[in-house]
Amino acid sequence: MGYTDVDKLTINTIRVLAADATAHANSGHPGAPMGMAPVAHVLFNRFMRFNPKNPNWLNRDRFVLSNGHGCMLQYALLHLYGYDLSIDDLKAFRKVDSITPGHPEAHDTPGVEVTTGPLGQGISNAVGLAIAQAHTAAVFNKPGFDLVDNYTYCFLGDGCLMEGVSAEACSLAGHLQLGNLIAIWDDNKITIDGDTNQAFTEDVVKRYESYGWHVLSVGDGDNDLDGIEAAIKKAQEVKDKPTLIQLKTIIGFGSKQQGTHGVHGSPLKADDIKQLKEKFGFNPEQSFVVPQEVYDLCNKVAAAGAAKEEEWNKLLAKYAEQYKAEYSDLTRRLKGDLPEGWEKHLPTYTPADPAVASRKLSETVLNKIFDVLPELVGGSADLTGSNLTRWKGAIDFQPPSTGLGNYAGRYIRFGVREHGMGAILNGMAAYGTIIPYGGTFLNFVSYAAGAVRLSALSRVRVIWVATHDSIGLGEDGPTHQPIETLTHFRALPNCMVWRPADGNETSAAYYVSLVSKHTPSILALSRQNLPQLEGSVIDKAIKGGYVLHEQEGADITLVSTGSEVCICVDAVKELAKQNIKARVVSMPCFEVFDTQPKEYQLSVLPDGIPSLSVEVMSTMGWERYTHEQFGLNRFGASGAYKDVYKKFEFTPEGVAKRAVATINFWKDVPNIRSPLNRAFQQII
Repeated sequence: MGYTDVDKLTINTIRVLAADATAHANSGHPGAPMGMAPVAHVLFNRFMRFNPKNPNWLNRDRFVLSNGHGCMLQYALLHLYGYDLSIDDLKAFRKVDSITPGHPEAHDTPGVEVTTGPLGQGISNAVGLAIAQAHTAAVFNKPGFDLVDNYTYCFLGDGCLMEGVSAEACSLAGHLQLGNLIAIWDDNKITIDGDTNQAFTEDVVKRYESYGWHVLSVGDGDNDLDGIEAAIKKAQEVKDKPTLIQLKTIIGFGSKQQGTHGVHGSPLKADDIKQLKEKFGFNPEQSFVVPQEVYDLCNKVAAAGAAKEEEWNKLLAKYAEQYKAEYSDLTRRLKGDLPEGWEKHLPTYTPADPAVASRKLSETVLNKIFDVLPELVGGSADLTGSNLTRWKGAIDFQPPSTGLGNYAGRYIRFGVREHGMGAILNGMAAYGTIIPYGGTFLNFVSYAAGAVRLSALSRVRVIWVATHDSIGLGEDGPTHQPIETLTHFRALPNCMVWRPADGNETSAAYYVSLVSKHTPSILALSRQNLPQLEGSVIDKAIKGGYVLHEQEGADITLVSTGSEVCICVDAVKELAKQNIKARVVSMPCFEVFDTQPKEYQLSVLPDGIPSLSVEVMSTMGWERYTHEQFGLNRFGASGAYKDVYKKFEFTPEGVAKRAVATINFWKDVPNIRSPLNRAFQQII
């Protein structure tokens, strides 16, 4: 279909750049870039719609490299097509503070849409990007105004197909009939351990067909450029199914080690690079060379992409005249801003209001704000009735042909797919027009830990509605009762973990989660009812920790979260019977409290008084804030929740007993210093 020697030269330039960069770094994976260079060239040269001068153009096609270890393929493409990534950046591959890290990272490198590397995450992100595109198009496109019609293309390898997260996400993609998603499988039959016949012999084609995908095959991905182009065109013609293109390639094409696992994850040796360059017509004595005719070819594509954006901008201007409200909404979303005054819809409470489970309080928040936050789109991993994540009048995001909803719907039935849901949420957030949320039990967020970690690393605004947050869920027992979960996610950089104690704190958790543009949040919510607390207000709770109950001349500070805060309040009364005065601090979010000025932190947890933390979870991490810790460093128990709390002495009397022990232990220590006052605490 019109491929020339310059096309072949461009393909070989990509291969040589991958070999040079990995050799220069003495680290990296040259095999996948060398094997996938032909399909990458066809895709970027003949199909991809993008403008390197504006990597954030809304209607650009999205490209995801799920087999992220092959990132020199993506970096080479970005350089050749004129993104802000120079030859010197390629030379700095895998070097500290470079924009070419060892795996693609969103926000580090212009043109990288999502952070990939942990296998299976990228294809799952691609499903999220496709969902976001379909939803955005359904909401904003009008007759004569196809503002949003981009494709999401994804490269993936055998490892991605083995990871369970990809199966979860791709199964849902098939159900949702995402015809805007085209995945290209690098079927090279090689992993780190060697030939895939050792561990991966299933019929992937049949599996994906059973998911409801359209599947195509190209037998010679190393040379058949026409066949690759024809397959992508056929994929674009299918509008009601995602497409998987099986592309048979030779890993490390051109290397002495081509077709073996030796070329997967190790740089080529000097003699191998020499013969490679000679074979492809390059000077073996030179490195990082790009022929001018290659630049010229790629620059033409980039210029055409810029022209397409200019046409789109004119269409957007006309759209603004005819659809003022929609235009205003769309441009606001693209800035990441929230509607003015949205926070006024957050519910507030007084102690006179009835006790309510914080999962129910979360549902109330969603019902109050869903109209004023149209970008809020989410669902549950088959626990809608337990997570209470669906607001009244919600329409499901479903293929219109099913009669179950439509693509403008904002509620997603993720099915029992927590990990897939998490990775999909990351892709949805990366698209730029949606704030996604997902519901499950707190204990099962651990199923999605890999995706949550990438949320934090990618700096995307994703909200987890994590209910049944403790032994308070009762009869389901230790298999469902989180112990270590909060500690795990509190240890994760750039991740907010909220455990609100009442309605005002729940509203505060949503407020901070929604205004934080670059940080994911986990909202740990109770199954059992919680009273509305005296002294709880949104303005205090948004600081992450505050004094709920103050007493002059107090003997101890009780510090707690969630459902144990009210127990601490009642423990104050028990202590008063022994003429002991106690303060109570609610600490709904460690991460936000840590950002407060030191003076404020010490006003909450001051010197001169011992402190005791109370939380029905692992005590690990609490030593940063309190002198002593009362927690649960074992698994829970099955039974009515009040009986389980009583078994472990998480009662006013049990808290009071440990408060007295804390006071007695510290009474002879002069000049007690707050744990916040350390000689050295490194927080980067």
